[in-house]
Amino acid sequence: MSTRANPVSAYRETSVRTASGGKIIVMLYDEAIKQLDSAITLLETDTKELDRVNNAILKAQDIITELMVSLDFEKGGDIASKLFGLYRFFNDQLMEANIQKDASPLRSVRRFLGELREAWAQILGKTHVQGNIAPGVNIAG
Repeated sequence: MSTRANPVSAYRETSVRTASGGKIIVMLYDEAIKQLDSAITLLETDTKELDRVNNAILKAQDIITELMVSLDFEKGGDIASKLFGLYRFFNDQLMEANIQKDASPLRSVRRFLGELREAWAQILGKTHVQGNIAPGVNIAG
């Protein structure tokens, strides 16, 4: 479906293309949280749609991996290293949750992602005033 036929898709694409680096990171957190919420809801309703659970968890893992590769270890130093370890832990937890079809690790990772998302949103709010971005993240890809 072309973006002309779907104005919502066109809007989303434009939003991503024009977003600042910090805003993109918040958007990544938002989507990972959305995917985990979907997987948790499906698992808690004893769904037979395990393929949907699997896909949601895999999407969340892909997003976390994207966050991992965006880290700038030269500028971020210890913070970037700690975030990398945390993201790796998240992906390990998601893999185990996917194998076991267990919502408990998903809830834990979701809670941590929510806290990180809020921290990034606060940083983003401050950078609008100060005109800079938090060190240690390379959003250029």
